[in-house]
Amino acid sequence: MILLREFKRFFRQKGRLVVTMARPLIWLFIVGSGFTRLIDTSAGAHYIQFILPGIVGMTILFSSIFSTMSVVWDREFGFLREMLVSPVSRVTIVAGKLLSGTILSALQGAALLVIAPILGLKVGLVGLLAMAALMFLVALSITAFGLFIASFLTSLEGFNVIMNFIILPMFFLSGALYPVESLPASIRVFTLINPLCFGVDSFKHVLLPAGGRLVAEFPVMLDIAFVSVFALLFTVLAAVVFERRK
Repeated sequence: MILLREFKRFFRQKGRLVVTMARPLIWLFIVGSGFTRLIDTSAGAHYIQFILPGIVGMTILFSSIFSTMSVVWDREFGFLREMLVSPVSRVTIVAGKLLSGTILSALQGAALLVIAPILGLKVGLVGLLAMAALMFLVALSITAFGLFIASFLTSLEGFNVIMNFIILPMFFLSGALYPVESLPASIRVFTLINPLCFGVDSFKHVLLPAGGRLVAEFPVMLDIAFVSVFALLFTVLAAVVFERRK
């Protein structure tokens, strides 16, 4: 029922649907085209292809984080109290919020794959299945992380301030717009604890052609292992914190 409620809430908010689809297209075609002109023309023709995995990751990041806003919203307006007195465990409530945010975020990321052929990227059936599994895993890890933080917050204002402080560094340190190796060593260390960095890297292994995969920073199995452990860790932490907080 929680899952169904979140889906109804999402699709009834027409403005949210428009912004959800417009944001990645703006980054891809407007920001991407602008950045292409700042890069050597020999590589510029392929720059928009390079950032497509990053834009998919960005879509999942924003959608996953802001899907957890419903926890703060429901707490502030009293609906969460009604769920807490129902004859179900709090872990069930966490699972409903987690699954709804994960599925919605993965679906929004998957919608961008329609653009891949337009950019000259060929993604076969195996690639689509691999991307579906990876997007679900990345969305799960980030939603669990956002749910863990949201469990401590009691106001929408505080949520927006803290989440924006977290989202932008996660995005810019993910390798979405430029290779991580181009960052200074003192900053690059933060990418090693960023699940989006490993998520975007795994997308590059699937979406980019054989030559483009050379821009991947890590082996794909390391990407999957890190995101899986991160997802498991924060799923457990979110459930524990949600269960113990009054």
